[in-house]
Amino acid sequence: MLNQEDDLGNLAKILLRITLVLTVLSLLLCSISLAYLLIKKESFVEAISFAVVVLVASIPVAIEIVSTSTLALGSRQLSEKGAIVARLTSIEEMAGMNMLCSDKTGTLTLNKMVIQEDTPVYCEGYDQAKILQMAALAAKWKEPARDALDTLVLNAADLDALNEYEQIDFLPFDPAIKRTEGTLRGPDGREFKTTKGAPQIILDLAYNKEEIAEEVKAKIDELGGRGIRSLAVAKFENDRWEMLGLLTFLDPPRPDTKDTIEKAMELGVDVKMITGDQKIIAIETS
Repeated sequence: MLNQEDDLGNLAKILLRITLVLTVLSLLLCSISLAYLLIKKESFVEAISFAVVVLVASIPVAIEIVSTSTLALGSRQLSEKGAIVARLTSIEEMAGMNMLCSDKTGTLTLNKMVIQEDTPVYCEGYDQAKILQMAALAAKWKEPARDALDTLVLNAADLDALNEYEQIDFLPFDPAIKRTEGTLRGPDGREFKTTKGAPQIILDLAYNKEEIAEEVKAKIDELGGRGIRSLAVAKFENDRWEMLGLLTFLDPPRPDTKDTIEKAMELGVDVKMITGDQKIIAIETS
């Protein structure tokens, strides 16, 4: 309900049409009255004065003020319920709403990722702690977290151990490639890259994609069936990307989500969830 550039609201258009029609009728009737008085030999001054008085009285100049005042009172009542109204026409638009499209993360859910113990590993010598470390190296660990996934990883990883590494370059998250990437120099002076992102994107980078693709996809589907999301982590070394494993996490729904949706549906408003998650996760969440 925030302010934005938009055309006149439906109520304003109706009031404008009513005002135009009444104005035209008033001008027509006043013209007839003026002509009648002049024919009856009334003085021109008195006749024109009468016509002007009738014209001013018949045009509803206060109709917009009354409607605006009514909407303003409505916005005050909405503010008491926690809704911020910066555009009065949004009140009438909300009154005519028959479908509510809601974002999932942070709206229907708490936007507080909780990491799970289940951590599928696809590279020997790695466990959850080491995969978390590689994921943290694909973020700006010395700066505040940039998004919920960075917050999840940086809160779970051992940040003190990362001080042994020097970050040479960093590629922030891009919706087009759906991953972040860090270029680093290790304690031994060797350079390597780490990346974290959408499992299907990271899987496409892996040199052994054909060997692990079926296993990875089956695991993602299994996790998605339980509403658990996954974050893939890979490392670039020896001129090839190797997928290390999957970090699994859950974003619990808000405690009032179910009640809010049920109330909306009782009022005749269909609720649709919009998310960039996989279809199976969206189905499980809904």
